[in-house]
Amino acid sequence: MRYVSTRGQAPVRDFSGVLLAGLAEDGGLYVPQSWPVLSAAEWRALRGLSYDELAARLLLPFVGDAIPFATLRAICGEAYAGFGHPAVVPLLQLDTGLWVQELFHGPTLAFKDMAMQVLGRLFDHVLEAAGRRVTIVGATSGDTGSAAIAACAGRARVDVVILHPEGRTSEVQRRQMTTVAAPNISNIAVAGTFDDCQDLVKAMFADAPFRAELRLSAVNSINWARVAAQVPYYAAAALALGAPEREVAFSVPTGNFGNVLAAWVARRMGLPIGRLIVGANRNDILARFLADNDMSLRGVEASLSPSMDIQVSSNFERLLFELLDRDAAATHAAMAGFRATGRLAVPEPAWRQATALFTGFRLDDAGTLAEIRRLHGATGYAADPHSAIGIAAARAHPVAGMPTVAVATAHPAKFPDAMERAIGLRPPLPARLADLYQRPERYTRAPNDLAAIEALVRATVQRNAA
Repeated sequence: MRYVSTRGQAPVRDFSGVLLAGLAEDGGLYVPQSWPVLSAAEWRALRGLSYDELAARLLLPFVGDAIPFATLRAICGEAYAGFGHPAVVPLLQLDTGLWVQELFHGPTLAFKDMAMQVLGRLFDHVLEAAGRRVTIVGATSGDTGSAAIAACAGRARVDVVILHPEGRTSEVQRRQMTTVAAPNISNIAVAGTFDDCQDLVKAMFADAPFRAELRLSAVNSINWARVAAQVPYYAAAALALGAPEREVAFSVPTGNFGNVLAAWVARRMGLPIGRLIVGANRNDILARFLADNDMSLRGVEASLSPSMDIQVSSNFERLLFELLDRDAAATHAAMAGFRATGRLAVPEPAWRQATALFTGFRLDDAGTLAEIRRLHGATGYAADPHSAIGIAAARAHPVAGMPTVAVATAHPAKFPDAMERAIGLRPPLPARLADLYQRPERYTRAPNDLAAIEALVRATVQRNAA
């Protein structure tokens, strides 16, 4: 399997190369040169597998010959062995035709663990084989950072620096990052929004001398391996509900577009997914795009669902590349225009193609609290604010003749203040995190300034190399 950049000016790489590169040198995102497609018989043969074996088999076409299957199988087995539910991604029925798939049983109680636990072990394998060391820089709106830290803490060949927007994550999200004492982990609280943090990470990758000096790599969903490792849970749900003989719809609370893109990838591989519903909070750029072809930037507003407080959804570029018939020059021009004007110009035929599969949905904080309250009262189920948006989106857009799966992306205990406002209860953290509020925190405050951030990253690497 070979990979190309959405902007067409970066080297073609194999899986190991894109894993370590993260962002392409031309500012684009890596995608497979061609899409693997499974037949109905091949999908059928995946039914009944344990989740770790299913994950390994679906990752194999993307890994190609970069990693032997036996090694990949062992990596997936180790990655999911410590999850808090034996099914790893259990399905629960909420209503007629409506299921929820829980993706939060990993070490940091969020769906990011599904890919990150695999990613940390992939880094270990590839770096050991190459005799290399890398510096991972990442931006987080709440969950990616803690999942990356949990996956990479203590690993010998990786330094990790995570940027988070100061005051814009929940306290549990922040503490899951800042209380990890491993020497290869550093946290920076940036005076700004998630979009600012994401821009700083992209700017570091665009700074060619800095990127080469510190051997930068990425764990955000700009890294293709993150997206690939999220495909299996969509397959697990669809197969459990009758695929490939039966179409399934998914409702996904979405910020950076990586999670719902993984569902699109599963469909591109031949899984019969008939509808993808994109849930947004008040930061509704994706919902506006799907409703009116309006992908224009507005200010990021803080909400009860902070992991979705995003206006620049980086992974949309991968879908745009496909909507533009893989025209890298057109994709590059569109993204340059977006950066220059704050509005992404998507041609009408491409927009109509997107809306044939994707449906947008927006819910503000008041609506989110109401949905948490309604759901808990009707079923006893406690959904965190992000998951509640996905469930509300599924209820608002039922698809006749096919079951809908709303993906639950975070444990409600990560957002105790919102849960208390909605249902009068503060869900307890699992026993392994019961002392989280007592653990000492370690992080550095910094301005939204590239030079200052690069200096902090360089200092981290130099300290660990000493």
